[in-house]
Parts: sequence; C-alpha cells; structure tokens
Amino acid sequence: MKEPVLVIMAAGMGSRYGGLKQIDPVTDQGEIILDFSLYDAMMAGFKKAIFVIKEENLEDFRKLVDDRAGKHMEIQYAFQKLEDMPEGYKVPEERVKPWGTGHAIMSARAYVDGPFAVINADDYYGPSAFQAIYDFLSNVTEKGQFTMVSYLLKNTITENGHVARGICSVDEKGYLADIVERTKIMRVDGKISYTEDEESWTPLEEDTPVSMNFWGYTGEMMEELVKRFPEFLDDALANNPEKAEYLIPKVTDDLIKEGKATCRVLTSVDRWYGVTYREDKENVMNALQSLKDKGLYPDVLWK
Repeated sequence: MKEPVLVIMAAGMGSRYGGLKQIDPVTDQGEIILDFSLYDAMMAGFKKAIFVIKEENLEDFRKLVDDRAGKHMEIQYAFQKLEDMPEGYKVPEERVKPWGTGHAIMSARAYVDGPFAVINADDYYGPSAFQAIYDFLSNVTEKGQFTMVSYLLKNTITENGHVARGICSVDEKGYLADIVERTKIMRVDGKISYTEDEESWTPLEEDTPVSMNFWGYTGEMMEELVKRFPEFLDDALANNPEKAEYLIPKVTDDLIKEGKATCRVLTSVDRWYGVTYREDKENVMNALQSLKDKGLYPDVLWK
C-alpha cells in the first residue's frame, strides 16, 4: 500500500482579499495558515506534500516552506497553467483565471501515484481532521473509496462578507449522497442563508454539513479528472469561456451517482479559520495564538 500524500491547492490569488493571502503571516513568528496545516499533516503521518501554485510564485513559496516544513517533509511543486489543456484545445482570449479546483489537482498528476488528500492553502482545518483522513487513506483497500472531512456550517462562515461552501447531504450510513456548491452564503437578519440571484435568500440550518475542500482520494481519481476534462471544456468554451470552473465536488458527485465511487463523510466539530477578507486576519491571528497558548501547538512550529 502506497503512503498517502498531501496535495495543497495554492494557485489562486486572493482577489477579494487583495493579495497573495496564502503567504501572509498570521503569527508573530512569521508563520502562515499553511504552516499549521503542514504541521498537523506531519503529526498525522503525512511525509510528502505537493504544492499546486502559479509558476511565478515559486520563489515566494520556497522561501516560506523549504527551510521550515521542508526540513521535516518532502516538498514538491506543481504548476497550474491555463494552457494545460488536452490536445486540440486553446485558451480563450478572455480567460484569465485558472480552470478551478479539479484542474488544480490535475496539475499534480505527475507526482501522485497512490492515495492522496487535498486541502486549500488558506484554510485552517485542525489536527483531528488530518489524523482522520490519513488513517482512512492508509487503510483503503479498493478503488473508488473516497472520503471528505465535513464541517458544521456555523463554524465556517465569516462576519465580513459572503463565502462559498459545498452543501452536503449525508445518508444514514455516513456516506456522501449529494453535494451542491452555494457560492454566496452569509448571515442575513441573524440567519445563515444563501442567494442565487442577489435578491431572495434561502435559510440554511446552522449544523448543515459543508465541504471545505478537504478530500481524500484513491489514485485513480487523477485518471478520472484527466478523462473528464475535455467534456467540461466543450461545455465551458461554448457557454461560459471566461468564468466556468472544473470543480472537484462536481466530479466527485458525478462519480458517486455513476456508481464508480463512494465517499465516506468524516465529521469535524472544530472551528474552521480562514482569511477570505482582510478583515478576517485579526480574528485568525487571535485564534491561532489561543491554540498555542492552550498547548495544542508549540510556540514555534518549525525548529
């Protein structure tokens, strides 16, 4: 059985945040949110991490990672490029943003040949989530045995604007039955709600399980992402060439509905922390310092 590896999606520039938020320090020691995820991953058992980044940001990431986490884990870098498309396809002139999370994970395909976990670079997930997903992937025996860590919706929102979350339906056996991406969720009149038209708001239960893009896959997921990408492009180039995204929740959902995969839902009751907006940063800094003060992390993560 191959050792699970960690794939980190870090190619997105924080447009709402106003900069490359993935490398913005959140502690007095200069640590970034990602340092906490790498530390938790290492403590859970992960020995290798693959960063999916823009090529022009390579030196920035190397300065932050190689001499810290890189002394304790094997680090590799993969580049997400717009022009990474099947033969016969061309990037439309109006396209600027990457092709989405599914395409980001595909970018690491040369470095993954077994089970792998996927996270966002700018989200704090908590140590229990990494341990649960590492243990699951270490014991997978068949193809198509996927997993995800879900969080309670109320633990994943910011008071500084709207967020996007994958709203999950879980069956009685604890498997993902359905996932729907809601791109605008926020508190409205005291209730967590989402909108699709900017006018009407639909309330959501506070304990609704949501995806924060913490997934665990067996190796053939890479093959499926590559195989299904042309079909996505055919539709995207015809209908929404500027903004269409190849999303990992959609591909996962398709494979489940086709009977080619199952997805075990691992539940975390930890609070998520992330910097979606600049106003979020102070809250995140205080929260992470509090975790250090409680002894959950050392004063300096990497020595």
